[in-house]
Amino acid sequence: MRRLVITADDFGAAVAVNEAVERAHREGILTAASLMVAGEAAADAVARARTMPDLGVGLHLVLVEGRPSLPPEQVPDLVDSHGRFREDMVRSAIAMAFIPRVRRQLFAEVEAQFAAFAATGLKLDHVNAHKHFHLHPVIASAMIAAGRKHAMVAARAPVEPRDVLAAIKPGAPPRRDPAGPWVRLVRSRLRRAGLTVPDQVFGLAWSGAITPERLRGLIEHLPPGLTEIYTHPATGAYPGSAPGYGYATELWALIDPLAKQAIAREGIVLGSFCSFAGG
Repeated sequence: MRRLVITADDFGAAVAVNEAVERAHREGILTAASLMVAGEAAADAVARARTMPDLGVGLHLVLVEGRPSLPPEQVPDLVDSHGRFREDMVRSAIAMAFIPRVRRQLFAEVEAQFAAFAATGLKLDHVNAHKHFHLHPVIASAMIAAGRKHAMVAARAPVEPRDVLAAIKPGAPPRRDPAGPWVRLVRSRLRRAGLTVPDQVFGLAWSGAITPERLRGLIEHLPPGLTEIYTHPATGAYPGSAPGYGYATELWALIDPLAKQAIAREGIVLGSFCSFAGG
């Protein structure tokens, strides 16, 4: 059986994102969205989610390029002079690994984001992290620890089969993912923690560049097992959006009638993480 979750990241970052998530779920094939609990439009995202009971809403942990859930003075080593998370991921990662007080702040902030999600009253469908920062072993530990308290059932480990991408777009195969072996270790760790983790994830190499043709190609070449395709739809650019991302194109891909037809034709089971948890 081929099972598929199609996710939108950055839910709550801006109204432009929230509008796209709602449209892609109601009119298209989007089944899940990952919520930034401290995003500029988080309240709007939660209000919309409450009207879409079939949308699996998860937690998008933010530990870079965003605001903390805790007051900045409680996580001084994680934030800059403006009270926002530091943007130098390498420097932050090293500090989290080797400085005890930074690790304590990290664990407190991760717990605070889980608690903020719980306060929305929404069911926790899955957990992942902005820029996949949860691949850092200490962040993964914090996520698993907090997740045990908050009924976490699923998480993302972005293992992306590059041969599938090459089959969709002929020519020189995409370069080998240097993080692949590390990601597989994280996937094994998450599974040992009892979590549902996709067998493969697409959206990494084509981040911000999933066109209708590429999405249909992924559907038509979908491997067996549980797959997640993650996207970044928005109705347009917004403050903090990534330069060069095709937000509107990704929205169109999600509402493309041909994509829905391809899912039906291929006999793919579409759902949220909770609908597949334990399967």
